[in-house]
Amino acid sequence: MANLTKEVLRQLAQFGQLGITFAICSFIGFGAGYFIDHWVFSGRWSPLFMFIGLAFGIAAGYRVLFGVLQRSKDTSMNDRL
Repeated sequence: MANLTKEVLRQLAQFGQLGITFAICSFIGFGAGYFIDHWVFSGRWSPLFMFIGLAFGIAAGYRVLFGVLQRSKDTSMNDRL
């Protein structure tokens, strides 16, 4: 029973980090795009790089998601053997 509880808590922590990681990746991409927009367009507001940075941030979040899911799948396959 203690082993099961430890495993549930480990998986809860592992999947709980996804939301935070997704948000941080998105904010970093958005912020980088905002900075590049102001640097390239000299302070005029143009959301071109902001949207590109946000897309890269979201893509990075999905990359982390797939990595965590792959690790979870690998550990579950090892547990079955």
